[in-house]
Amino acid sequence: METNRVFKRKWYDTLIALYVQTALLFSFGQLVGDLLIILLGAGVSLLSESFAASDAWGMAQLYLAFIGIWVLVLLRIRLSKKDRSILTAVGPKARGNNGKMLLVGAAIGFGLNAFCILIAWLHKDIVLYFDSFRPIALVGLFIAVFIQSSAEELVCRGFLYQKLLRSYKNPAVAIIGNSLFFGILHLLNDGVTVLSIMNIVVVALLFSLIVYYTDSLWCAFMAHAVWNYTQNIIFGLPNSGIVSSFSIFKLDASTAMNSFAYNVGFGIEGTIVADAVLILATVAVYVWGSRRAGCGRAAA
Repeated sequence: METNRVFKRKWYDTLIALYVQTALLFSFGQLVGDLLIILLGAGVSLLSESFAASDAWGMAQLYLAFIGIWVLVLLRIRLSKKDRSILTAVGPKARGNNGKMLLVGAAIGFGLNAFCILIAWLHKDIVLYFDSFRPIALVGLFIAVFIQSSAEELVCRGFLYQKLLRSYKNPAVAIIGNSLFFGILHLLNDGVTVLSIMNIVVVALLFSLIVYYTDSLWCAFMAHAVWNYTQNIIFGLPNSGIVSSFSIFKLDASTAMNSFAYNVGFGIEGTIVADAVLILATVAVYVWGSRRAGCGRAAA
């Protein structure tokens, strides 16, 4: 478990003030990303008009635009002397930021998402058919999805979580506080429901506990990216209400049905099954982490 110096809390380090700061970073980061994608898109069009018009590039642009959040958040941290220590949590110096935890994150993201999809498929809520397999496009889209997912993690489990952890003595404020903010970010998504927002908050709690107990933001990066990639690019299902124009499998939307395992507007994320699976995973990480921390104190 990570240990952090607790600074004397100023008004700008309170929960609400940090929510405002984080929302501004997220919003202006997206604007910066949109501008960068416009410039990049113009360059791509000059090089290859056919690629610029492809479904893979069209989808990649949506994800790549989140690079602006990376730029703005890292710049914000770098310009604040007090916050530069947050860079340690992002880079390889953090104890848990290593290849092993990247693999663990990939297993978590794929395992949880694929299990929920399997339940929906077995219950006949969705019908999937094979569309295409284009390795180069799939690798490129994974990079794009990783940029998008890790940008959201950088904002919530990086900047906001780390700031709250340093401002409040109780780590629960950082864990719960950033998770609620993550839910707020998704309130305007297409097809959003109470169950889907609950799902998003619970998955944020899961990622937050992973970061808290393992000191691995990289694990959260990968878990988030593989969750989105599995759902959107491999199986062609809605990801937080967004349907990919490019995927290995496609959903026969005319046969999709609402049930305890699938939501037509939001996908598997807006369901009782997904909420239950994520709650169980969150409890498992909490129990594992608590016992691990207890053993560490006993050994000391």
